[in-house]
Amino acid sequence: MRSIMVMDAPSNLGLRPPAPGTVPGCYKLAGALRDNGIVRRLGALEGGVVVPPRYDRGDWQEGDGVFNAHAIAAYTRTLADRIEAHVSAGHFALVLGGDCSIQLGAALALRRLGRYGLVSIDASPDFRHPGTSDRIGAAGGEELALATGRGQEDLTDLEGLRPYLRDEDVRLFGTRDAFVDDADVVELRALKVPVTTVSDLRRTDPGSLGDATAEDLGAAALDGFWVHLDADVLDPSVMPAVDSPDPGGLLPVELTALLRPLVRSPRCAGLNVTIYDPDLDPDGSADALLTDLVIAAFTTG
Repeated sequence: MRSIMVMDAPSNLGLRPPAPGTVPGCYKLAGALRDNGIVRRLGALEGGVVVPPRYDRGDWQEGDGVFNAHAIAAYTRTLADRIEAHVSAGHFALVLGGDCSIQLGAALALRRLGRYGLVSIDASPDFRHPGTSDRIGAAGGEELALATGRGQEDLTDLEGLRPYLRDEDVRLFGTRDAFVDDADVVELRALKVPVTTVSDLRRTDPGSLGDATAEDLGAAALDGFWVHLDADVLDPSVMPAVDSPDPGGLLPVELTALLRPLVRSPRCAGLNVTIYDPDLDPDGSADALLTDLVIAAFTTG
């Protein structure tokens, strides 16, 4: 396999505050996984930290668009610079978040390099945009819409490269069955973007689905693909330390089986890991699980 380059993207800019006067704790994800030895255990290279701007929503109010938009745009460019450099050097980029808005950095980096696809493994599609929702604001729940060119121009058209992802190059896995009638899922299916729910995934073999997806994206007119992993795709019985611990998620063995053939594909440029919040994990058990799961995808089976 290629060398794995681990870099930290500890941004929480795309999430709403968990309580008034507080900030989301997912910016501690990278440090927690590092404390569990993820770099050493993977035999990975050190890619350093891309430090985000300060979380400050100022006087933002509902209806003002995406909060922290200026900071997210600046951070997306900076993170894209780092990811682009490592992918261009032939490394596999493993990005430890952070909230889901960090995926914009990967999308922009790869758009600079060519045409890439996205495999999003997430409990929700993160496809809110002004056409489907009146609750726009948190980019961490809107990054797929933004990456496909839907939403405000200061985030969707950085460097004149809109869209960073084409609809037909996106695959979604792990969407909760409870969300299938939501407007964003309905729209995605109308666009013919494949949305594989938890029950869909359980009707077949997750490993076979991962293999088929890697082969499909590898055979398409693409230069490669990226994998986005949101920890909330796991069931809260094993991963409660996320901002939206909705029931009905995947079990670790299912997620590992799906993830393994994707990250091992020579066409996969990298993986980002998001949303796990150490503040919600006092005994560190969810941290240990997530670290072991990511390592297992690369090293076992």
